[in-house]
Amino acid sequence: MNNTPVYDKVALIGIGLIGSSMAHAMRRRGVASHIAGYTHRAETLEKARSVGFADSLHSDLAGCVKDADLVVLATPVGTYAVLAEQIAPHLKLGATVTDVGSVKSAVIRDVGPHVPEGVHFIPAHPIAGTEQSGPEAGFAELFDGRWCILTPPPGTETIALERLKRFWQALGSDVDVMDARHHDLVLAITSHLPHLIAYNIVGTADDLQAVTKSEVIKYSAGGFRDFTRIAASDPTMWRDVFLNNREAVLEVLGRFSEDLSALQRAIRWGDGEALFNLFTRTRAIRRSIVDAGQDTAAPNFGRSKKPS
Repeated sequence: MNNTPVYDKVALIGIGLIGSSMAHAMRRRGVASHIAGYTHRAETLEKARSVGFADSLHSDLAGCVKDADLVVLATPVGTYAVLAEQIAPHLKLGATVTDVGSVKSAVIRDVGPHVPEGVHFIPAHPIAGTEQSGPEAGFAELFDGRWCILTPPPGTETIALERLKRFWQALGSDVDVMDARHHDLVLAITSHLPHLIAYNIVGTADDLQAVTKSEVIKYSAGGFRDFTRIAASDPTMWRDVFLNNREAVLEVLGRFSEDLSALQRAIRWGDGEALFNLFTRTRAIRRSIVDAGQDTAAPNFGRSKKPS
């Protein structure tokens, strides 16, 4: 792919892991002529300045989005409504507003009403991340080979949608388009429920009085260790995810609870055949994920910061 800019100026509202990684990826491929970043935290601004991934950094929203061709909301989804209202008067005619949130119906609900006439609004979700946070956590390869899902509302102009597709492809992502409600249901099972389970398991281990914390840490096997990695994710971001995708999460959580009860019965009754059949099915799912290039089959005893 050539290094022709897809957008002249890109404004990143939020410069944590995702925002900073987008900036690094844009720099790598020459996707934007000017990268602007915003945060209201002086400490975060200073860290971003030391990393040097943006052409300009701002503590005021108006200055960041001024003349931007693409504005990306990259903060916890619970902040979107207020941010959208604040940036609305300063958006350039013909600009595109997008986001990186893990839920989409709530984003359309909260942001859509504030987007002015003549400005495109196309929610997006790059399915990539680590448990790290902050501007120093970003790296250009985060989106390579990962999916980015776009959920354009009805009436979205094709030319604006295709341009945003090219943008994410230039950042290294494969791009898919789907309905927002369908996205939220899919992500509830593939991302949100696993995080909820991880938070719960690690919390249960912490609450157990019969096992000391030092023993939990000292004897952590691969399964529990992987759960702690997931449970170390940004608490503000995930609080907002569950509050804003509660319907889909509760739906899949109900199904999970039923399946867990069935598994409990199989163990209680000594039903080895049921256990073996379930474990065989789930092993096949793992192989499918590896075959799809979404992970590697190589042994991994502690993940690196920059996954391959």
